[in-house]
Amino acid sequence: MPPIFPETVLRTDRLLLRPFTAEDVNDTRAACSDELTRRWLPLPDPYTTEHAASWCTDVSHRLRTSGDGIHFAVTDGDSGQLLGTVGLKKTDWPARVSEVGYWTAPWARGRGVTVEATRALGEWLLGEQGFQRLQLFAATGNTASQRVAEKAGFQKEGVLRNAGYIHTGRVDLYVFSLVPDDLSGI
Repeated sequence: MPPIFPETVLRTDRLLLRPFTAEDVNDTRAACSDELTRRWLPLPDPYTTEHAASWCTDVSHRLRTSGDGIHFAVTDGDSGQLLGTVGLKKTDWPARVSEVGYWTAPWARGRGVTVEATRALGEWLLGEQGFQRLQLFAATGNTASQRVAEKAGFQKEGVLRNAGYIHTGRVDLYVFSLVPDDLSGI
């Protein structure tokens, strides 16, 4: 059996990061149907209620139990409303390296939600979980995602040419990283 992350809930001053549930289906469908979200992520087109239900009740949980990573519903700490997601994927357990990915619901953009959630996840991974590197890839045209990375304390390392895929084709990706030594600056 592969190593897996423990079922976890993370809290920040404003947010609760928790596993997805069936209550998140409608907001997930709405967020993943948004034009800006779809521009940078190769999501199914159209993104249906069935896709959202599968993600919220099955796929996101199986990715944890398979050892691939862990995925959190980013919610408002007071109201519980879904604001986005942040998660780990492509985890290399022997090397203690993982990759972070995220999207922000249209109704939560511009409030620093994804920066806060990404920072909390990075601190948990590199601190409590003892990992040595967290990677983040952002299309060179996706300036919002690049701003999240930089504000969350990641360092830009370079460009991976033709390394990403979106609905319109191949894109270059910036690679960012966060390592334990970076945490003192966050």
